[in-house]
Amino acid sequence: MDKLKAMQTFVQIADQGSLTAAALALDASLPAVVRTLAALEVDLGVRLFHRTTRRISLTEEGRRHLDSCRQVLATLQEAEAALKADAREPAGQLTITAPVQFGQMHVAPAVTRFVQRYPQMRCSVLLYDRVVNLLEEGIDVGIRIGPLEDSSLVAHTLGRIRRVVVASPAYLARAGSPQHPKDLLQLNCVRRTGNNPSWGPFIDKGRPFSIAVSGNLDFNQIAPAVEACVAGVGAGMFLSYQVAPYLADHRLQILLEAFESPPRPLSLVVPHARLLPTRTRVFIDWMREALQGFRSL
Repeated sequence: MDKLKAMQTFVQIADQGSLTAAALALDASLPAVVRTLAALEVDLGVRLFHRTTRRISLTEEGRRHLDSCRQVLATLQEAEAALKADAREPAGQLTITAPVQFGQMHVAPAVTRFVQRYPQMRCSVLLYDRVVNLLEEGIDVGIRIGPLEDSSLVAHTLGRIRRVVVASPAYLARAGSPQHPKDLLQLNCVRRTGNNPSWGPFIDKGRPFSIAVSGNLDFNQIAPAVEACVAGVGAGMFLSYQVAPYLADHRLQILLEAFESPPRPLSLVVPHARLLPTRTRVFIDWMREALQGFRSL
């Protein structure tokens, strides 16, 4: 028995209210519809309709099965529509959110290239240093750094972000390279204003700990703190993406790698949904490619 055809026949009988009308809607013969219904009832082991010479009505089992069949057929229809849409260029509105500095450095340039590649797309990039509720605020895609607290979201792992201690080669030539986090107590440390003066957590022999550092310069923003470290003022602790360009050209170098805490996950999240629009699926693939460098950090 063709179960998909049987479900379609059953739904049509229920919707049309008669076997004859269902046969017309399906462009099938009445005997064929009767045989399909009979085979379905035998297969399920229940009667789906009360039948008299004048009318046909659903049994309790029939009503329950009708809901299930509608869901299956709707899912199939959505899947077919999604596959057909793959052949078309993505189009429409997409709203993306990300942390401010990561968004400025990595997400905004990637989205700019995305709309250049797909001119039928319209993208809004919202940068916030807070956890955005995607459903409540009408956001299609979120970029998150760190553990995900909202289990209702579907997450796609993009890579990892490390918390690193860095300094310039010139500063290290003057002050020496720390061999253990406690050696930071002897260094001039560039800090964030208002932040906890302790750096960490570091890991030593499986145990986490922090170090209360000090220094003669602090900032309320990351960018000038990084520049101060590049200039040789002292050591700094940052997320790896914040100093990546300076590590690449060797103006900064990472210290104390053996004591780093586990990296934070970098994720792309979308609201829970069975089937995503083509534009969202294409964007997810685009961001995976754009941020592939974070997989090997």
